[in-house]
Amino acid sequence: MKALLQRVTSASVSIDGEVVGSIGRGLVVFVGVAEGDGPKDADYLAQKLVNLRIFADEAERFNLSALDIKAELLLVSQFTLLADTRKGRRPSFTEAAPPPRAEELFEHFVDEAKASGLKVQTGRFQQYMQVEIHNDGPVTIMLDSRDKR
Repeated sequence: MKALLQRVTSASVSIDGEVVGSIGRGLVVFVGVAEGDGPKDADYLAQKLVNLRIFADEAERFNLSALDIKAELLLVSQFTLLADTRKGRRPSFTEAAPPPRAEELFEHFVDEAKASGLKVQTGRFQQYMQVEIHNDGPVTIMLDSRDKR
């Protein structure tokens, strides 16, 4: 399971011109579920996400986590994080989990993030979305649950 985090001052996700989720200061998290991922992968990423120290303290050092600053989270499912571009010119997505399994694990990830007590908004699974991001820094970090193995 992969998660691409972007620290933001604000962000929103829209479908057909309707805003379905928006946040203030916090993190936009694009989530890709791989074939073979399970609940432990979602748990690992959710804990890493809320505890990763990527917000600046008074000395401008990365010492504060999303929990420390009561960040808001915008979680967006994105299977394209699993793109394999090693061969040819068209990405392959064979490493991505099938949609029913991916949705189940994405929802588990959302539930784990909500359990942190932080405000959590989401996009909609398998929908064409427009995401507006006001990247802060910019700070963009990739997490992969396979790193724990």
